[in-house]
Amino acid sequence: MRHPPSLRVRRTLVALLTAALAALVPLAVAVPAQAVAASSPAPAAAASGAGYWHTEGRRILDAQNQPVRMAGINWFGFETSNYVAHGLWSRDYKSMIDQMKTLGYNTIRLPYSDDIFKGTQPNGITYANGLNSDLQGLNSLQVMDKIVGYAGSIGLKVVLDRHRPDSSAQSALWYTSAVPEATWIADLKALATRYQGNAAVIGIDLHNEPHDPACWGCGDTSTDWRLAAERAGNAVLSVNPSLLIFVEGVQTVNGQSTWWGGNLAGVAAAPVRLSVANRLVYSAHDYATSVAQQPWFSDPSFPANMPAVWDKYWGYIFKQNIAPVWLGEFGTTLQSTVDQKWLAALVDYLRPTSTYGADSFNWTFWSWNPNSGDTGGILKDDWQTVDTVKDGYLASVKAPGFTGGGTGGDSTAPSTPTGLAVTGSTASSVSLSWKASTDDTGVAGYDVYRGTAKAGEATGTSFTDTGLTAGTRYDYTVRARDAAGNTSAASASVSATTTGTGGGSSGCTATYKVSSDWGGGFNADVTVTNTGTSTTRSWQVTWEWPGSQTISAMWNASYSQVGKTVTANNADHNGAIAAGASTAFGFGAAPGGAGTPVLSCRAG
Repeated sequence: MRHPPSLRVRRTLVALLTAALAALVPLAVAVPAQAVAASSPAPAAAASGAGYWHTEGRRILDAQNQPVRMAGINWFGFETSNYVAHGLWSRDYKSMIDQMKTLGYNTIRLPYSDDIFKGTQPNGITYANGLNSDLQGLNSLQVMDKIVGYAGSIGLKVVLDRHRPDSSAQSALWYTSAVPEATWIADLKALATRYQGNAAVIGIDLHNEPHDPACWGCGDTSTDWRLAAERAGNAVLSVNPSLLIFVEGVQTVNGQSTWWGGNLAGVAAAPVRLSVANRLVYSAHDYATSVAQQPWFSDPSFPANMPAVWDKYWGYIFKQNIAPVWLGEFGTTLQSTVDQKWLAALVDYLRPTSTYGADSFNWTFWSWNPNSGDTGGILKDDWQTVDTVKDGYLASVKAPGFTGGGTGGDSTAPSTPTGLAVTGSTASSVSLSWKASTDDTGVAGYDVYRGTAKAGEATGTSFTDTGLTAGTRYDYTVRARDAAGNTSAASASVSATTTGTGGGSSGCTATYKVSSDWGGGFNADVTVTNTGTSTTRSWQVTWEWPGSQTISAMWNASYSQVGKTVTANNADHNGAIAAGASTAFGFGAAPGGAGTPVLSCRAG
């Protein structure tokens, strides 16, 4: 939905947009207490999310009839004139997807326009320093193949979202004079055929945000979105009957209006009818005042009034066990108190995973991109640093990841590596070895983890981790991976300490700031600054708690805690800091009320 001002036509929401947006004053954000519980991904159950999915009442089930919860992120760009996901001008696409998984998102909603079926060449991709090297020379659809393939290989699912007829603007209806309904359906069928047999793509969102004059159940084939969704959904299922069909709402039903695509009140009297049973998921969108004003935000009972609003427009479908509901877009800049209260209430409404498991609303947050003009993103403007406050709000509704591999056939993971041992160390390296794993189709390689960050890959049973800091302890685990991308459980961990003294705190400094504290727990941010004259290869921050605090989750860094001592090491994507530049990581811990610890920083 939302895009940079230069790339979108700002919607005209009659009687809804107000001038108040310009007066919003950034305020301190208090993250709900439950937010700290799961900022890192929860451990995935064995084979969760395997194969293609289907529905049963309000639940989504995988190929083995295990319930799953989509807890994901929107990554836009293919629908713009760049014809490719944004941010690849500064980072490698695999690094971006790895970071999504590390943060605990298990699904990517990938918007596109019908322009990409015209052989478009993507622009806005950097190939410097080996980044995105395997994307060179590919057209937009071929780059989409790469993104889908890699996401599936590490256990993320993808929903393809027909966002616009062309790259110029959104449309109220599913067709325009330039892109008729026949083209829309033909392109949907082409995508369904393209990814047939690749269970990384679990479904297609037929059209983004139908709005006035689109209607639901009015019977006019030129404007009745419900009938159009049936035509398109059945066309998709005719070539790929395994896919889920995601159908958004409209703007107005029976004179009652809400967000574009957010009104599913018509489903009660006129449900969507598909030719294949158990493939339908309804999708709503919901936003805060940073996008537009709505009457419920000024209700005296706000935010207590919001559950009734959501029930009215889309929540009732889930609560009455009619079908699964996916909140495909929701977002905010979080700059106003109203928006902060809205997001806290919405997250609670979506049902915390720790309480309800997969018997919950599914969701994908808008957006991963920082260049969404009226919401911002999970990433900040450097396309690397995480907005830990915004991400923290979503922690309680994140959900376990899925089994790797998206090719449909092989869903069996290799056996867990055993015998991991340290075979040598220097001031800047640690060498490891382990016993080979077994797999039904053969082990393709091994992923070596330093703490929670991926240190590298090996095709054999040994690996040397380099660029480390002298006199420092590191913890390692190994996972086996097969050709389909299925990954084993982690091996038992081993610890190694590099030789030397470590050189004190020269090369970098670290500053500490508590972003929210609710007594039972707190969130904090740490900024690491390179004080040297050359780019760092790695960094490590250590401190000792003055009290009994224990870290429950950390993002943008890996960590270990022994007693009161915490050691945080850079993640793969932020170890290199240019001279004078900074990066940041954050964490949640408990209990609250901790004094500020003394931080020590070492750069490698």
